[in-house]
Amino acid sequence: MSGVVLAILASAGLLYVLAAVDLRWSPLRTASWLAGLAVAAGGLTGPLAAAHGDLRAHLAAHLLTGMVAPVLLVLAAPVTLLLRALPVRRARLVSRVLRSGPARVLGDPFVAVALNVGGLWLLHVSGLLGTVAHSPGGHLLVSVHVLLTGWLATAAVLAVDPSPHRRGVVARAVALGAGMAGHDVLAKWLYAHPPDGVTNAAAGARLLYDGGTVVHVLVAALLWRQWYRSRAAVRDAELAARPAPV
Repeated sequence: MSGVVLAILASAGLLYVLAAVDLRWSPLRTASWLAGLAVAAGGLTGPLAAAHGDLRAHLAAHLLTGMVAPVLLVLAAPVTLLLRALPVRRARLVSRVLRSGPARVLGDPFVAVALNVGGLWLLHVSGLLGTVAHSPGGHLLVSVHVLLTGWLATAAVLAVDPSPHRRGVVARAVALGAGMAGHDVLAKWLYAHPPDGVTNAAAGARLLYDGGTVVHVLVAALLWRQWYRSRAAVRDAELAARPAPV
């Protein structure tokens, strides 16, 4: 199973690099994509994935696959690269999918963040963790779910790639704050009510809280940078539009 995951991630990396070289794409975005895949591989396979029943290892894998990797993958702007690399007809098809109703709902930051944080609460509070923690296949499925919903939420908040239904910066910041609050409360809940059948629960809860805070602050800083640069661009445009003094 791990071999299949690594093969898929390696293929994703190769396809991205081939497209990036052909289009003379940003080396920083390419490096971000490859780093994101490497981080995802570390969370989906290897020692963390094999440490069944260890909540600290489980939550460390969650931080890698559900928070760190999505930030790196989103910053690589893969949808933008895809649209530029595809022939015109196929690029238009992708654009139609992005404009569709389901894409609009899933791409909304409030919906995406709710799916991400809600799934984590369901897993850790409902008792499913005890079953998943001792099942390699179940752990992998959950990790893939965490990766995809984390990627979706991060993409909706940062809006690096083109989106016909992009919300404003304020709405995205509110969604990010709500996600951060839900994540922090979950960490405190796990510290006070450790799931049955797991070890290192307290250490895992602290790791979730501290690591999650670091990633959320980073995302907030990136969002603020977007807002600052957009305001600076507006000011520059207004200055350029002013008539020259006589």
